[in-house]
Amino acid sequence: MLAPDQIIYLDNNATTQVDPAALEEMLPFLTSYYGNPSSGYRFGSQVRKAIDLARERVAALVRCEPSEIVFTSGGTESNNAAVNSALQRDPERQHIVTTAVEHSATYRHCQYLAKQGCAVSFASVDGEGNLDLDHLEAELRPETAIISGMWANNETGVIFPVEKIAEIARRRRLLFHTDGVQAVGKLPIRLADGLANSCSMSAHKLHGPKGVGALYINRRSAYRPSLIGGNQENARRAGTENVAAIVGFGKAAERAMEMAGQESTNVRALRDRFENTILAQVPSSFVNGNRAARLPNTSSLSFSGIESDAALMLLDRRNLCCSAGSACLSGSLEPSHVLRAMDLAEERLRGSLRFSFSRFNTEADVDQGIEIVPHVIAKLRSMQTTV
Repeated sequence: MLAPDQIIYLDNNATTQVDPAALEEMLPFLTSYYGNPSSGYRFGSQVRKAIDLARERVAALVRCEPSEIVFTSGGTESNNAAVNSALQRDPERQHIVTTAVEHSATYRHCQYLAKQGCAVSFASVDGEGNLDLDHLEAELRPETAIISGMWANNETGVIFPVEKIAEIARRRRLLFHTDGVQAVGKLPIRLADGLANSCSMSAHKLHGPKGVGALYINRRSAYRPSLIGGNQENARRAGTENVAAIVGFGKAAERAMEMAGQESTNVRALRDRFENTILAQVPSSFVNGNRAARLPNTSSLSFSGIESDAALMLLDRRNLCCSAGSACLSGSLEPSHVLRAMDLAEERLRGSLRFSFSRFNTEADVDQGIEIVPHVIAKLRSMQTTV
């Protein structure tokens, strides 16, 4: 196995390194404090107190009441649960309005629901990934159950105007859910003002463990749970809690608050130095998405004359981790639905790579990245010309 110090990890939108402070706080709940938090005796109640503290920490990060936080298995479950709840509330309202660039947790879920008989409208974006608010509002109908729109795009980092979407939803008396998975911990977020009826979060995007997330549910919003069983999470999500992961999530949320300034300063500076150097050194390279209104850590770049899957293989050989703006399905390259919705040229669709940074990245990572990436792109282009 590769040692961590051998890796240049520039794929933090996929997952992040667990903060050592979060890991340290988790360990006792994997060893000594193994009681069931629903048990009535003290050995269980002390575990319950650890979950309560984690709930308070997550609530503090997104500025809401602790009672409005429901712990889940991650962003996918949270997104699915919010949409499913809206559809269960009223059988006469079986229409969903979402966007053409949502994460697969929403995009594919909505495609599945459409096959089950629901109506789904996908609001469009422009060439920089900016949401067309007029199109979104035009798609609303009397039978619309919910608007579900992401806070920030996982591929391009483009930030959506959630306040304006929320205003449209309020004006039309509709539920508004936002996928905040990429935004929480990177942007200042305040949910206490009733911005959304629900918001999804995932611990492993902000230096917490995998397999745990949360769904913010506004205390004034009705909610129909997807998992039925015990009364855990105030009867909003049945099942024995993943205690150690929840504790780690809580500590990661606390650390994210403490380190918030680094996202807009240190992390942004690393991203900008990497991106600007690549653009200067590599001809015919382009930024995908709005360069101003985006997450401070994300850089989606297109390189003409290459295939992203080939670039990923060569970068992997140099121990550099990033991801493609396209996925290889059944042996054929299928461009990302996000970049496709932006109506980019086919060459840019096929030659896209996403680099994403975190506070655990260093200047040395950037130095190595700006040495390796231009070399790989040049090599692939030379191979194309000799074929």
